[in-house]
Amino acid sequence: MIAGRVRKCAGVAGLSGGPFGTVATYLPNERFVGVSVDGRAVEIAIVATLARPLPETADEVRRAVADLAGDRPVNVRVDDIIVEGP
Repeated sequence: MIAGRVRKCAGVAGLSGGPFGTVATYLPNERFVGVSVDGRAVEIAIVATLARPLPETADEVRRAVADLAGDRPVNVRVDDIIVEGP
């Protein structure tokens, strides 16, 4: 659910597993890249666009998943930027 909400945020081109694929959630027979959830925090790694300032994108991501995170902080990191256009 978190990944789906993040993908809908303006300025997010996609999710990233990080340089070693460590940002992921593992469930039986499934791996969700770009979101890591544990008892202490929610970590989200994104690939952003330059359609808006990066801090605004990160803030929107935090707001989009706040109710799913509960009391845990939501840490958003930008792993890559895609430049659109010519």
